[in-house]
Amino acid sequence: MSTVRPLIGCATYRKSVNQDPPIEVYGLMPSYTEAVLLAGGLPVLIPLGLDEETLLALLERVDGLLLPGGGDIGPGHYGGNEANPTVRDIDEERDRSEFLLVRYALRQQKPLLAICRGHQVFNVALGGTLWEDVHSAMPDAIIHDYFYKHNRQYLAHEVEIVPGSLLARILQAERLPVNSLHHQGIRELAPGLQAVATAPDGLIEAIEVGDHPFALGVQWHPENLVHVAPRMDALFRHFVTAAGTTIGNRPARLDLA
Repeated sequence: MSTVRPLIGCATYRKSVNQDPPIEVYGLMPSYTEAVLLAGGLPVLIPLGLDEETLLALLERVDGLLLPGGGDIGPGHYGGNEANPTVRDIDEERDRSEFLLVRYALRQQKPLLAICRGHQVFNVALGGTLWEDVHSAMPDAIIHDYFYKHNRQYLAHEVEIVPGSLLARILQAERLPVNSLHHQGIRELAPGLQAVATAPDGLIEAIEVGDHPFALGVQWHPENLVHVAPRMDALFRHFVTAAGTTIGNRPARLDLA
Protein backbone atom coordinates (compact mmCIF):
# COMPACT_ATOMS: atom_id res chain seq x y z
CA MET A 1 0.00 0.00 0.00
CA SER A 2 1.42 3.41 -0.97
CA THR A 3 1.95 6.11 1.62
CA VAL A 4 -0.61 8.92 1.54
CA ARG A 5 1.13 12.11 0.41
CA PRO A 6 0.16 15.33 2.22
CA LEU A 7 -1.96 17.84 0.32
CA ILE A 8 -0.34 21.28 0.34
CA GLY A 9 -2.68 24.17 -0.39
CA CYS A 10 -0.79 26.85 -2.35
CA ALA A 11 -2.21 30.37 -2.50
CA THR A 12 -2.24 31.88 -6.00
CA TYR A 13 -2.02 35.30 -7.60
CA ARG A 14 -3.80 37.05 -10.43
CA LYS A 15 -2.26 37.65 -13.85
CA SER A 16 -3.64 38.99 -17.10
CA VAL A 17 -2.93 37.16 -20.36
CA ASN A 18 -2.23 39.63 -23.14
CA GLN A 19 -5.05 38.78 -25.53
CA ASP A 20 -7.90 40.79 -27.01
CA PRO A 21 -9.84 40.94 -24.81
CA PRO A 22 -7.35 40.18 -21.97
CA ILE A 23 -7.93 36.95 -20.03
CA GLU A 24 -7.50 36.90 -16.25
CA VAL A 25 -5.87 33.81 -14.76
CA TYR A 26 -4.95 32.62 -11.28
CA GLY A 27 -1.55 30.98 -11.11
CA LEU A 28 1.72 30.19 -9.37
CA MET A 29 5.34 29.91 -10.50
CA PRO A 30 6.29 26.25 -11.08
CA SER A 31 9.24 26.48 -8.69
CA TYR A 32 6.83 26.40 -5.72
CA THR A 33 4.91 23.32 -6.81
CA GLU A 34 8.13 21.59 -7.91
CA ALA A 35 9.67 22.15 -4.47
CA VAL A 36 6.55 20.72 -2.79
CA LEU A 37 6.58 17.68 -5.10
CA LEU A 38 10.30 17.13 -4.52
CA ALA A 39 9.63 17.14 -0.77
CA GLY A 40 6.93 14.49 -1.10
CA GLY A 41 3.81 16.66 -1.01
CA LEU A 42 0.97 17.11 -3.48
CA PRO A 43 0.39 20.79 -4.35
CA VAL A 44 -3.19 22.03 -4.68
CA LEU A 45 -3.77 25.56 -6.01
CA ILE A 46 -6.14 27.78 -4.03
CA PRO A 47 -7.95 30.20 -6.37
CA LEU A 48 -8.76 33.78 -5.52
CA GLY A 49 -12.36 34.94 -5.31
CA LEU A 50 -13.55 32.44 -2.68
CA ASP A 51 -15.72 33.63 0.18
CA GLU A 52 -14.70 33.03 3.79
CA GLU A 53 -16.82 29.91 4.26
CA THR A 54 -15.44 28.31 1.09
CA LEU A 55 -11.85 29.18 1.99
CA LEU A 56 -12.29 27.54 5.38
CA ALA A 57 -13.83 24.43 3.81
CA LEU A 58 -10.88 24.17 1.44
CA LEU A 59 -8.31 24.71 4.18
CA GLU A 60 -9.89 21.92 6.23
CA ARG A 61 -9.20 19.50 3.37
CA VAL A 62 -5.52 20.27 2.88
CA ASP A 63 -2.75 19.24 5.26
CA GLY A 64 -0.51 22.30 4.98
CA LEU A 65 -0.59 25.85 3.61
CA LEU A 66 2.03 27.58 1.45
CA LEU A 67 1.94 31.35 0.93
CA PRO A 68 4.14 32.42 -2.03
CA GLY A 69 5.76 35.68 -3.07
CA GLY A 70 4.16 38.35 -5.22
CA GLY A 71 3.07 41.98 -5.21
CA ASP A 72 2.84 44.40 -2.29
CA ILE A 73 0.31 44.31 0.53
CA GLY A 74 -2.07 47.27 0.64
CA PRO A 75 -0.57 49.85 3.08
CA GLY A 76 -3.99 50.45 4.63
CA HIS A 77 -3.70 47.05 6.33
CA TYR A 78 -0.74 48.15 8.46
CA GLY A 79 -1.23 51.90 8.83
CA GLY A 80 1.03 52.79 5.93
CA ASN A 81 0.87 55.53 3.34
CA GLU A 82 -1.48 54.44 0.58
CA ALA A 83 -0.10 57.15 -1.73
CA ASN A 84 3.50 55.91 -1.48
CA PRO A 85 4.74 55.69 -5.09
CA THR A 86 7.06 52.75 -4.35
CA VAL A 87 4.14 50.46 -3.51
CA ARG A 88 3.10 48.33 -6.48
CA ASP A 89 0.93 45.43 -7.66
CA ILE A 90 -1.62 45.60 -4.83
CA ASP A 91 -4.45 43.06 -5.01
CA GLU A 92 -6.97 43.64 -2.23
CA GLU A 93 -8.72 40.33 -2.91
CA ARG A 94 -5.46 38.49 -2.48
CA ASP A 95 -4.71 40.38 0.74
CA ARG A 96 -8.15 39.47 2.14
CA SER A 97 -7.85 35.79 1.21
CA GLU A 98 -4.33 35.32 2.52
CA PHE A 99 -4.99 37.10 5.82
CA LEU A 100 -7.91 34.71 6.39
CA LEU A 101 -5.80 31.69 5.44
CA VAL A 102 -3.02 32.65 7.88
CA ARG A 103 -5.44 33.16 10.78
CA TYR A 104 -7.29 29.91 10.08
CA ALA A 105 -4.07 27.92 9.69
CA LEU A 106 -2.81 29.13 13.06
CA ARG A 107 -6.15 28.51 14.73
CA GLN A 108 -6.30 24.96 13.33
CA GLN A 109 -2.60 24.23 14.04
CA LYS A 110 -2.16 23.66 10.31
CA PRO A 111 1.47 23.65 9.09
CA LEU A 112 2.30 26.92 7.34
CA LEU A 113 5.27 27.93 5.18
CA ALA A 114 5.24 31.60 4.14
CA ILE A 115 7.71 32.90 1.54
CA CYS A 116 8.72 36.53 0.74
CA ARG A 117 5.36 38.33 0.36
CA GLY A 118 3.86 35.42 2.33
CA HIS A 119 6.31 36.14 5.17
CA GLN A 120 5.06 39.75 5.19
CA VAL A 121 1.39 38.64 4.99
CA PHE A 122 2.03 36.37 7.99
CA ASN A 123 3.20 39.38 10.02
CA VAL A 124 0.54 41.86 8.89
CA ALA A 125 -2.29 39.34 9.35
CA LEU A 126 -1.39 39.18 13.06
CA GLY A 127 -1.02 42.93 13.58
CA GLY A 128 2.54 43.70 12.48
CA THR A 129 3.73 46.47 10.15
CA LEU A 130 6.05 46.77 7.15
CA TRP A 131 8.66 49.05 5.72
CA GLU A 132 6.87 50.23 2.58
CA ASP A 133 10.23 50.41 0.83
CA VAL A 134 13.25 49.07 2.71
CA HIS A 135 15.87 50.91 0.66
CA SER A 136 14.33 54.38 1.10
CA ALA A 137 12.75 54.07 4.54
CA MET A 138 14.80 51.72 6.73
CA PRO A 139 17.89 53.31 8.30
CA ASP A 140 21.21 51.81 7.12
CA ALA A 141 19.48 49.31 4.84
CA ILE A 142 21.53 47.17 2.48
CA ILE A 143 20.25 46.31 -0.99
CA HIS A 144 17.49 43.70 -0.80
CA ASP A 145 15.82 44.05 -4.19
CA TYR A 146 17.88 42.10 -6.71
CA PHE A 147 14.82 41.33 -8.82
CA TYR A 148 16.15 42.86 -12.05
CA LYS A 149 19.85 42.67 -11.20
CA HIS A 150 20.57 38.93 -11.00
CA ASN A 151 18.86 35.59 -11.51
CA ARG A 152 16.74 34.10 -8.74
CA GLN A 153 19.55 31.81 -7.55
CA TYR A 154 21.93 34.68 -6.79
CA LEU A 155 22.99 34.60 -3.12
CA ALA A 156 22.79 38.28 -2.20
CA HIS A 157 23.67 38.31 1.50
CA GLU A 158 23.86 36.16 4.60
CA VAL A 159 21.26 35.79 7.32
CA GLU A 160 22.05 35.16 10.97
CA ILE A 161 19.77 32.52 12.48
CA VAL A 162 18.81 32.31 16.16
CA PRO A 163 20.39 29.20 17.72
CA GLY A 164 17.87 26.59 18.83
CA SER A 165 15.06 28.00 16.68
CA LEU A 166 13.01 25.71 14.45
CA LEU A 167 14.71 27.30 11.44
CA ALA A 168 18.20 26.64 12.85
CA ARG A 169 17.31 23.01 13.55
CA ILE A 170 15.91 22.51 10.07
CA LEU A 171 18.79 24.16 8.20
CA GLN A 172 21.48 22.88 10.60
CA ALA A 173 23.09 26.30 10.46
CA GLU A 174 23.26 29.62 12.30
CA ARG A 175 24.50 31.63 9.31
CA LEU A 176 23.57 31.06 5.70
CA PRO A 177 23.64 32.94 2.35
CA VAL A 178 20.23 33.59 0.75
CA ASN A 179 18.76 35.18 -2.36
CA SER A 180 16.89 38.47 -2.03
CA LEU A 181 14.04 39.61 -4.30
CA HIS A 182 11.98 42.06 -2.25
CA HIS A 183 11.67 45.79 -1.62
CA GLN A 184 9.37 45.64 1.43
CA GLY A 185 10.06 44.00 4.79
CA ILE A 186 8.91 43.60 8.36
CA ARG A 187 9.15 46.78 10.42
CA GLU A 188 7.28 45.96 13.66
CA LEU A 189 6.84 42.32 14.57
CA ALA A 190 3.30 41.12 15.30
CA PRO A 191 2.43 39.82 18.78
CA GLY A 192 2.99 36.08 19.05
CA LEU A 193 5.70 35.96 16.39
CA GLN A 194 9.40 35.41 17.02
CA ALA A 195 12.13 36.85 14.80
CA VAL A 196 14.55 33.97 14.15
CA ALA A 197 16.79 35.32 11.38
CA THR A 198 18.09 38.76 10.42
CA ALA A 199 20.01 40.31 7.53
CA PRO A 200 23.27 42.24 8.14
CA ASP A 201 21.27 45.49 8.41
CA GLY A 202 18.94 44.01 11.05
CA LEU A 203 15.95 43.40 8.77
CA ILE A 204 13.89 40.46 9.99
CA GLU A 205 14.40 37.59 7.53
CA ALA A 206 12.51 34.76 9.25
CA ILE A 207 9.68 34.41 11.77
CA GLU A 208 8.13 31.56 13.76
CA VAL A 209 5.26 30.84 16.12
CA GLY A 210 6.75 29.07 19.10
CA ASP A 211 3.75 27.00 20.21
CA HIS A 212 2.77 25.84 16.71
CA PRO A 213 3.99 22.55 15.17
CA PHE A 214 5.24 24.33 12.03
CA ALA A 215 4.50 28.00 11.31
CA LEU A 216 7.48 29.57 9.60
CA GLY A 217 8.02 32.57 7.34
CA VAL A 218 11.17 33.40 5.38
CA GLN A 219 11.88 36.59 3.46
CA TRP A 220 14.03 34.89 0.82
CA HIS A 221 12.96 32.43 -1.91
CA PRO A 222 14.03 28.88 -0.92
CA GLU A 223 11.99 27.36 -3.76
CA ASN A 224 14.56 28.81 -6.19
CA LEU A 225 17.47 27.35 -4.22
CA VAL A 226 16.53 23.71 -3.64
CA HIS A 227 18.89 22.51 -6.41
CA VAL A 228 21.77 24.93 -5.82
CA ALA A 229 21.78 25.31 -2.02
CA PRO A 230 20.94 21.83 -0.67
CA ARG A 231 19.96 22.96 2.82
CA MET A 232 16.98 24.85 1.36
CA ASP A 233 15.16 21.68 0.35
CA ALA A 234 15.10 20.80 4.05
CA LEU A 235 12.57 23.62 4.61
CA PHE A 236 10.13 21.93 2.25
CA ARG A 237 10.85 18.41 3.51
CA HIS A 238 10.20 19.39 7.13
CA PHE A 239 7.12 21.37 6.10
CA VAL A 240 5.66 18.42 4.16
CA THR A 241 6.55 16.03 6.98
CA ALA A 242 4.73 18.27 9.47
CA ALA A 243 1.74 18.39 7.11
CA GLY A 244 1.76 14.59 6.96
CA THR A 245 1.01 14.41 10.68
CA THR A 246 -2.34 16.16 10.11
CA ILE A 247 -3.66 13.67 7.53
CA GLY A 248 -5.64 11.78 10.14
CA ASN A 249 -7.56 14.98 10.93
CA ARG A 250 -8.66 15.56 7.33
CA PRO A 251 -12.44 15.29 6.80
CA ALA A 252 -13.61 11.97 5.41
CA ARG A 253 -13.88 11.67 1.64
CA LEU A 254 -17.40 12.16 0.30
CA ASP A 255 -19.09 9.05 -1.12
CA LEU A 256 -20.68 10.24 -4.36
CA ALA A 257 -21.77 6.79 -5.58
